[in-house]
Amino acid sequence: MASHPRTTTLQNVARALMGTFMVAAGTGHLTFQRREFQAQVPDFVPLSKDTTVLASGVVEIGLGLALLLAKGRNRQLMGMGLAAFYAAVFPGNIHQYTHHLSAFGLDTDEKRLGRLFLQPVLMGWALWSTGALSSSSRAKATRPTSSRRP
Repeated sequence: MASHPRTTTLQNVARALMGTFMVAAGTGHLTFQRREFQAQVPDFVPLSKDTTVLASGVVEIGLGLALLLAKGRNRQLMGMGLAAFYAAVFPGNIHQYTHHLSAFGLDTDEKRLGRLFLQPVLMGWALWSTGALSSSSRAKATRPTSSRRP
């Protein structure tokens, strides 16, 4: 069984910041930023915008707490889960941009477009700060290559 790489102090700090941010954002979904988050829910989502915001807030709080508390391989899995969550909510950011919806101070198309480029950064941050990137790189490096047959 392969050992799991340890994370550095910088990764631990970055992960703690992201976990704290996720708990705060999730709390905002459930309380004072609820209406603003509704602006990001695409029209094709089959649930009401409010239900979607409430559910995603609970998920964000859970992911944030998991980032703060998970250890070893579970931490890496949480990083992959959070990156997947950021990918899943990305259509909401596109919806906000394409429908010219102002929320969170994103009151121009330029600001909303800039926000689209933040999502891959958040995904990378989640993967890097949990050690999931180095784990994935190590797995690729140790995976046997298939031999070609004539």
